[in-house]
Amino acid sequence: MFTTFYSPLFLFAKSMIKSKESAEEIVSDVFIRIWERRRQLEKIENLKVYLYVSVRNAALNHLSQQKRTGTNPLEEFHAEFTSIYFDPEQLLITADMLAFIKKAIDQLPPKCKIIFKLVKEDGLKYREVAEILNLSVKTVENQVAIALQKIGNTVSFDVDKTIPFSVKNHS
Repeated sequence: MFTTFYSPLFLFAKSMIKSKESAEEIVSDVFIRIWERRRQLEKIENLKVYLYVSVRNAALNHLSQQKRTGTNPLEEFHAEFTSIYFDPEQLLITADMLAFIKKAIDQLPPKCKIIFKLVKEDGLKYREVAEILNLSVKTVENQVAIALQKIGNTVSFDVDKTIPFSVKNHS
């Protein structure tokens, strides 16, 4: 469980509190509490959502202890994207195009960016993201649609620049 969930939970915590060390501590503390209450795990319906909610709550507690109140914590998120999945059979993307897409994602509003990251990178369902962030499923759907539209508008895809010459001639 630790090896499966640590990395995405760490990135999620870090996006909220912007501190690598504090994010590591928060995620480790969540896993320690899980271990201490391991006999109660069978009562949990969705472990992934439970872990994300636990990390979110611990990060929010950390922020409140630092006297960072007065703003909506979702507006302070800074999501980091380690990868974006595109089916290579459908689309060949160069490193330049990936950099351009990452730049487009980085320009998304904070709330939109974190929702996009949780859905597209972490593979969570809309319902799970809604539960984690205390939003409606419709809000999550709308934010993903807004993200995709903004990324699509920002990224100008030119097939001739992204497909190597040798590939085009052998098609």
